[in-house]
Amino acid sequence: MGLRDRISNFLLKQVEKRGWFEDIFNNTIRYGGRYVNDENILESSDVYELLQDISNQLMLANIIIEDNEGNEVKNQSALKVLRNPNNYLTGSEFIKLMTNTYLLHGEVFPVLDMDQLHLATNVYCELDERLIEQFKVGGESIPSFMIRHVKNVGTNHLKGVGILELGKNTLEGVMSAEKVLTDKYSKGGLLAYLLKLDAHINPQNAAQSKLIKAILDQLEAIDESRSVKMIPLGKGYSIDSMKSPIEDEKILAYLNVYKKDLGKFLGINVDTYTALTKSDLEKAMMYLHNKAVKPIMRNFEDHLSLLFFGRNSDKRIKFKINILDFVPYSTKTNIGYNIVRTGITSPDNVAKMLGFPEQNTPETQAIYISNDLSKIGEKKATDDSLKGGEESEEKGNAEN
Repeated sequence: MGLRDRISNFLLKQVEKRGWFEDIFNNTIRYGGRYVNDENILESSDVYELLQDISNQLMLANIIIEDNEGNEVKNQSALKVLRNPNNYLTGSEFIKLMTNTYLLHGEVFPVLDMDQLHLATNVYCELDERLIEQFKVGGESIPSFMIRHVKNVGTNHLKGVGILELGKNTLEGVMSAEKVLTDKYSKGGLLAYLLKLDAHINPQNAAQSKLIKAILDQLEAIDESRSVKMIPLGKGYSIDSMKSPIEDEKILAYLNVYKKDLGKFLGINVDTYTALTKSDLEKAMMYLHNKAVKPIMRNFEDHLSLLFFGRNSDKRIKFKINILDFVPYSTKTNIGYNIVRTGITSPDNVAKMLGFPEQNTPETQAIYISNDLSKIGEKKATDDSLKGGEESEEKGNAEN
């Protein structure tokens, strides 16, 4: 059996055994009595939202191939693989999974197996005596030309760092606090009642048992805080409420401080990002793009280019992101209005009339507002009209 078949069979067995997604997300860290792994970390809405915002930008990017002069290269087989990497992931799902794994673990291992692209897990890697990185998956060696080690580099040249490691203490504290609040309110706020009796409870006392059961039924029927129940009690009976020992305000204050720290491990300031999303979504997306997405995108481009084309090729894989995909329709309308307004004020004579500064270029001086059927930038109609005007002027002078 060839090397390619052995690797393919191993990858297939992993998929069949427990599912590729589950296999990718299997690392667990234990701290302070609370387990934090890459499955339950997504239970935290704040972490999930930040991961979604970053990975969605990469997911929506158009992937192209360029030569060393920046010209787009068409009809490359690499693009077919990137758009349909394998039988269980689409191209967009693959990029999103690759990004989330990279952010959580700090490293990800894309494997190119002929016309299929996979993300390998449980990879052991080391540098040999010639400083060439060697890879093993389940004891099987994988040639270095088939696999890339994409790292979120910290201070180690052979291992990346992700949020599970960088933010371990913060994550576990935040998730423990979230779990306490969730458990409290999912269990009715842990509000209990203490029934006091002056006399001993006697199971044989039918009247006493009936009264206790009626009281319990009334208490259990309280399904929300606004409900009011009137329970008439006989002599010797009283009901006291036991308040939950969990103090919401202190836990919420803790979360308000430390949840923001999670953004730092993803490369953004949560306060800045949140403020921008409320005031200007386009600026928020550009902030996220420049602070977090762009470095990841460059790293992915480098490694995928080497994986598909090798070191000696002049071809390069590029991610093209249209930031307008992330802004509302009203913002796009305003952008379109501004473009039209700029076009209207391009001719110097119109700019002067409307109070805008003149550009004083041959192009802006040659444009006439009467050329409404010609596209701005196409000077043929303008040139013809200008030429016709000059001929008329010359003819008039000759006649005189």
